[in-house]
Amino acid sequence: MPKPGGERKTFFFTTYEGFRQVRGNGTLVPEDIRWIPTVNSGRVELILVLPGARVQADSVLVLLSNPEVEQAAFDTEWQLKGAEAELANLRGQLNTEKLTQQKAVATAGADYSNAKLEFEVQNELAKAGLVPQITLKQATAKAEELAKLLEIEQERLSAFPDSAKARLDVQQAKVSQLRAQLDLRRQHQAALRIRAGMDGVLQRLGDPANPLQLGQQLAAGAPVARVANMTKLKAAVKIAESQARDVQLDQSAEIDTRNGVVSGHVVRIDPAVENGTVTVDVALDGALPKGARPDLNVDGSIQLERLESVLHIGRPVQGQSDSQMGLFKLVNAGKGAVRVSVKLGHSSVSSIEILAGLQAGDQVILSDMSQWDAHERVRLN
Repeated sequence: MPKPGGERKTFFFTTYEGFRQVRGNGTLVPEDIRWIPTVNSGRVELILVLPGARVQADSVLVLLSNPEVEQAAFDTEWQLKGAEAELANLRGQLNTEKLTQQKAVATAGADYSNAKLEFEVQNELAKAGLVPQITLKQATAKAEELAKLLEIEQERLSAFPDSAKARLDVQQAKVSQLRAQLDLRRQHQAALRIRAGMDGVLQRLGDPANPLQLGQQLAAGAPVARVANMTKLKAAVKIAESQARDVQLDQSAEIDTRNGVVSGHVVRIDPAVENGTVTVDVALDGALPKGARPDLNVDGSIQLERLESVLHIGRPVQGQSDSQMGLFKLVNAGKGAVRVSVKLGHSSVSSIEILAGLQAGDQVILSDMSQWDAHERVRLN
């Protein structure tokens, strides 16, 4: 019978009442983080606020310069002034044309009245035989001609408002378009003053791999600053992939900040696995202890379920949940050990459930005994 040497870790098999948990390390991160990008390209002229300072939503962090943006706003402003002058000139011109048309109608009306009166005189004289019929016909033709001319001038005056409105609408549309362009240009001008956009703390200036510097040329859409709301933090805890499968939303959790423990609950589980871990976001329900800040290293434990009267032992080396493995059980008052097949159930941070193969009070070796896998019985020193 072989005699294994070295330190052996043994554990008594007992019943357990409490919570099954998983643990992981992580950091505190703000729940509300905002990256402020550039609207247009520009060169960094002045940095007014440094990382770590508290800022308001309208605080100016960085000043950029872009001559093209300034020139575009200047040109559009003068184009708008020109279009507004043309609109005012058009209104005056239309008023003059309206008066001219009204004068034409009045003149045509007066000419028609005179021709009508001449016709009536010639008609009376023709009845008395004092004028030839040709003179009466001439008076009649002239009166009819002037009546049609009056009708045409009146129609032109009636159509004038619609025609004037159409011409005004065209020029007004041009003014509105230029005014909208000027508003946009001025927004681009204002965007050269990079503002925080929210109350909080300025965490970073520039890209993490490329800190912002004076004179730096930034492209449109480049990240300029990151602002975070420091009053609301959450814990991002990394749980081993093998243990994360039982983590669910709204499960209770505890976050150890090393300066106090804060209760919380699971609000998000990252669907992706990174470096063998799954990131779990825990919202903090209690008040944060003093010294809590973003990027602070914390330990998190998530309560998966409550267990009652569960047989368990400390987690053996290479012991995985819901698996079958061989463990050496102590016999002969600890002088020897025999291999037994043990069915494992749910696992917690430092213990694992036993479904079959052992009984309460049994003592097993939890240390690595892989070198004795070929033996069913060993003698202990």
